[in-house]
Amino acid sequence: MHIAFLTPEYPHPDLAKSGGLGTSIKNIATAMAARGLQVSVIVPYQSKDFTFKDDGISIYALGKKEYLFANWYFYKKYISKKIEELCTQHNINLIEGPDWTGIGTFIKFKVPYVVRLNGSDAYFCRMDRRVQKRKNFFLEKKNLQKANAILSASQYTADITAKIFKLKNKITTIHNAIDVEHFVPNHSKTKNQILYFGTVIRKKGVLDIAHAFNLVILQKPDTELLFLGKDVIDMLFCVSTISLIKDILSPQALEKTTFVNNVPYKEVQQYIAQAGVVCLPSYAEAFPMTWLEAMSMEKALVTSDIGWAQEMVIHGITGFMVNPSHHTEMSEYLLNFLRNPDLKKELGNGARERVKSHFSTQVIVEKNIAYYKKQIGV
Repeated sequence: MHIAFLTPEYPHPDLAKSGGLGTSIKNIATAMAARGLQVSVIVPYQSKDFTFKDDGISIYALGKKEYLFANWYFYKKYISKKIEELCTQHNINLIEGPDWTGIGTFIKFKVPYVVRLNGSDAYFCRMDRRVQKRKNFFLEKKNLQKANAILSASQYTADITAKIFKLKNKITTIHNAIDVEHFVPNHSKTKNQILYFGTVIRKKGVLDIAHAFNLVILQKPDTELLFLGKDVIDMLFCVSTISLIKDILSPQALEKTTFVNNVPYKEVQQYIAQAGVVCLPSYAEAFPMTWLEAMSMEKALVTSDIGWAQEMVIHGITGFMVNPSHHTEMSEYLLNFLRNPDLKKELGNGARERVKSHFSTQVIVEKNIAYYKKQIGV
């Protein structure tokens, strides 16, 4: 069986920057290759055409092309031709693509095409209460209509997406996976620090963290706060999100707050390891890799309580969940962890055990393989 993933991003130094979508694909692709399956990854929108091997996976980078008009349409036709060639040359049995911006629209697939929901533009616009561009809605809807089958990273994402696009097809939920042998606990250098990691953007709850930290610092003045990730321009005020965070923080809290821009993905684990508590109170996710990474490393975790969170976190067992806008409650959970090492250890252990039993690549990859076999009739 030969499975190919069509994706706009994939984590590798020779490719363009990648985020959680690329990481989730890499985790499953690597696990499948380790089980002897033939796996390819097709990554358009790169600087040039080139091919290489990565952990037993064939990576096909497709360079950007410029056309006199309708550039996006003719580039899709170019991708379609390349995919057809790869399917013929390498006997690809099935192609999986994401929902984001309708990557499979206007591409002719001669093998079964599966779309995995990791959060479309329409989904995040709904979550953010923003108006989506009509073009993006059209492309994403066509992409889903083209699919022979649809997977979702969470049941919550499946339900919301089905409502947005009025889908009647069955959507199967297979959660994202994490390599628990790679993300392992390391408590040797733990600091009295609260960590947020990911894009520094309003929808991730970073402004709410600042409000909660103002309350934490009054009770525990030696606590530090670290934001690890790329700053973006805020969609409401059109200024740096970090500048908004700084405006919210009290002078005492600001003195204890550090901002670190993007670091290589392989270094993120070092920051997670040294954190006393990880705080990820996002308003909009599908099934976030950052949460899985923190849980796999046995970290004390405070998250939002919205939708997808109910499928991952068990309140009081694997971490604490809170409405991101409830700043006093968030600060109390953070202080509970900071003041109680035994509680951090207990819930951290619970988090890792849940990941191992429900979201490890060892568990999830078998579900994916069985699903793919069903789609191609094996």
